[in-house]
Order: sequence, then structure tokens, then C-alpha cells
Amino acid sequence: MPTDPSARPGRRALLRTGLATGAAAAAPALPPSSPAAPVPADRVVTLTGWLPTGAPDFVLLPVEVPPGVREIAVAYDYDRPAVPPGTPGNSCDIGLFDQRGTDLGGRGFRGWSGGFRTSFSVSATAATPGYLPGPVDPGTWHVVLGPYQVAPQGLNYTVRVTLRSGAPGPAFTPHYPAERARGRGRAWYRGDCHLHTVHSDGRRLPEEVAAGARAAGLDFIVSTDHNTSSSHGVWGPLAGDDLLIVLGEEVTTRNGHWLALGLDPGQFVDWRYRSRDGQFPRFARQVRRSGGLVVPAHPYCPYVGCQWKFGHRDADAVEVWNGPWTYDDESAVDTWDAQLATALREGRDWLPAMGNSDAHSDPQPIGSPHNVVLADDLSRAAVLDGLRAGRSWLAGSAAVQLEFTATGHGRRAGIGERLTVPADAPVDVELTVSGVPGGTARLLTDEGQLHQETLPATGPATVRWRTTASLASYVRAEVRHPKPDGTPGRGNSMGPDLPWGPMAALTNPITLHAQ
Repeated sequence: MPTDPSARPGRRALLRTGLATGAAAAAPALPPSSPAAPVPADRVVTLTGWLPTGAPDFVLLPVEVPPGVREIAVAYDYDRPAVPPGTPGNSCDIGLFDQRGTDLGGRGFRGWSGGFRTSFSVSATAATPGYLPGPVDPGTWHVVLGPYQVAPQGLNYTVRVTLRSGAPGPAFTPHYPAERARGRGRAWYRGDCHLHTVHSDGRRLPEEVAAGARAAGLDFIVSTDHNTSSSHGVWGPLAGDDLLIVLGEEVTTRNGHWLALGLDPGQFVDWRYRSRDGQFPRFARQVRRSGGLVVPAHPYCPYVGCQWKFGHRDADAVEVWNGPWTYDDESAVDTWDAQLATALREGRDWLPAMGNSDAHSDPQPIGSPHNVVLADDLSRAAVLDGLRAGRSWLAGSAAVQLEFTATGHGRRAGIGERLTVPADAPVDVELTVSGVPGGTARLLTDEGQLHQETLPATGPATVRWRTTASLASYVRAEVRHPKPDGTPGRGNSMGPDLPWGPMAALTNPITLHAQ
């Protein structure tokens, strides 16, 4: 490949360059009485090219697959030249689409591994995690590159595709999890809705994730590997009466990530669009048709492509707490809180908050944080209904216990519910919490924080406060750990550091409506 840009061929040619190598010479014909024909040798197709800064988000490399191929194996690499501090270096994802095409939302998807793997294979019987086993039919397949960062020098890539001939082998049989576990009827259930395995960029096997969920005291989890449904068919034997496993995907676009929770078995949700393309509502509708939820994930995450740019009109909830508590979580909670008052003022549905671990590998703990949802049953439909309605609160671990109610005019409401009372009737708010020794309980309304108490070092504590529907359109609770210096923090102070310690629990609001 020339190093002088002026000597390079045109950009279109560079994006689609291909060179076939390794084709075997024709084998001599066997006598008619021979019991077996020779097996054709493997054929290797090598694709090389150069991508400039500003290359398309997705570069399609066609590969012609002849009849008789039983397996496609792909390996790739690209250069990583030195760049000045603060300048993005080369990073390039990869995936595969079969002969059914590369249309957005089409049927040709066969897998995606992002930048986590340098090689993969697919056949009728098996596939590398992240990829879908199935027929290797003849036609034009496409290796898809996703150069999400390109250095000023450009990106040189080499893709080697090996076409292995032979009988296809037995078809893969998926084993999907049951949609219901043995629950406790209408009760509070704990679940982590954002988890990764080796089927995307995690390092835990699915069986390790299931074991970790049980150890964390969870009742349910949602599988959300990046941009693939390949893990769906392996969860069945790992679920059980004690653990509901719901299927999903983390849809990883260039303008933010979102969780598609509660997908049908094997359902794939496309990610190849930006906010300006106007395609997000289409795929949000696809998820809802399956009864699922659309949840923007870690909206203030500082990594490339992670900040949420699609707005919240098509969302069912929002992830405001992702893994260990950090500055971006503070921003997410502040934005969510501001949206509550706006939604209630305009008479719109408010957006529930969620918290998930986003755990990828050790030592990241599964279930820290997680959601505690009031559901009619431990089933996919019931859990999703509870999350959709906001009948849930967020916990840092199963050690945290919480109850939160508002009572007035002979009526009572809990988390995610609505209390309708005369405008000036007293409303008594009660928060009972345990598992956060020395923590701080906060009660917040559309005016901000209106009450704060320090929790005892041992045992449960109950915090009580009174308001009216004329003064507060909603009330919600936060429980914080002490600050690193051991002090409780102050919600109405200003200074150079965060006013609070890490979050221990956060509730969705109880809304107050004046008659």
C-alpha cells in the first residue's frame, strides 16, 4: 500500500479493494468406482484497504461465497500509528452479514464483535460468541468494518476470509429461557437489567453471570450484549425457578447506547444510524411491538459515542445510575429530576429511573446497582410492566432495604403511584431504610431537597415529613453513603467537591395531584 497520499488510488476503490489468494489447483478426477470424492481445499480471500479520517461509519467488504462452503472464518488487523496527545487513534469494529443483504433492520445480520475480537467463524453448527450459527448459503456476503476512530494518518486494514468446504453439519439448536420463574405473587423483585458476557465485550461466560446474579440475591437479570442476539439461545439451561432471565440487547450507536429490554428470542435490533438519520423511533417501535422497553443507557458517559443524543420522546425509562457512582451519574439524576417537573406540568407521562451494574468482568460486581420492582409475578411481562410504570427503586446492593409511602385524606400511595388529595390536605411522607449505616436520607420535590436526616449506625430508621399537593407535585427519596471523610454531606451547599457521598438507594417518585 503506498504511503504517499497523492499516490493512493481513489477513495471508493480503497474502501472496496479485494484480492483472492490461496485457491487450490483442480484435483485429478477419481475413477468411477472410488468411494469418495476429494474434499476441495480451503479458499482464502484477502481484503486490504485504507480509510481516511471521515470514513463512513460502516464500510462494506463483499465476499463471494460459492456453493459447498461449510464454514466462514474471518481474521482482521489494522495499523495503530502514534498520534499526538488528545488526538483519537485508530479503532475499528467488525461484523458479518450473509447473502440476504445489509439493509438496515434486514434479515442478513450474522454477528458483531465490535473491537473485542480479531477473529471469528460461523457455520451451521456453531459460531464464535457474538455471531449466529446457521446455514452458509452461496451468494454475496459482507464483512462490515466500523471505523469509529481514525487517526490523522488514516487506517490501513487487512481482512482475511477463509472459506472452508465440506458438508454443513447438524444445525444448532437454541435453548431459550422460560418467560416465568417461580415467584411470590405480587411482590418486590430485584434485578440487574444491563449485563455483558463473552458474546460481546464481557469476559464472563453466561454461566458465570447467572451464578453471580444468584450470589448477589437477584431474582431476575436481562442479557444485554452489544449489538447481537447471539447469547439468547444459550440462557435456557442457566435460568430456573429461582432466576428469571430476560432477553435483550445493548444497542450501541454512534450517538449513544440504549437498552432493548424484553426482546423475543433471537430478535435482533439494528444500531447502524445516528440521531440525524431519524431511524431511532423505528427501532424503538420494533422493541415495543415485542412488549419490550426502550431505555437510554449511561447518558452522560464520557466515552466516544456514549453520550445520549436522541432525546427521550421514544424512551420508556432512563438509566440514571450505571455501575460505581460517579460524576456522570450525578448529571443523569439531575437531568431526570428536571424532566419530572416538566412532564407533570404538561400532563405527560413521566420517565422512570433505572439503575444497573453494566458489569463486564471481574472485579465489576453484578447487581451493583440493580432495580427493585413491584411486579404481579416473576415473569418477563410482569417485571417489564412494573419497570414501565415506575413501580421501582434503585439499590446499591441487596443489603439495602427501603419502603416509601405518602398518605393523605385517608388515601395512601407508594413508589410510582399517584396520590390525589385536596390541595391543602396534609400529606405525610414516610421513608424506612436499612443497610446504609451512617448514611443520609434526602426527600426531594419539584422545589429540590426539602428534608435531610442522618441515619443511625445500626438498624433500620424511619424518616417522616409533611407536605401538601399544593406545595409539591411529586416527592422522591435518595439515600446516600457518607462522604469519604465520614461526613453526611449537605444538599443545599455549594463548593468545589460533590456535596454527597455515593448513592445507596434512589426511588422513583410518588406524584401528588390536587383535587
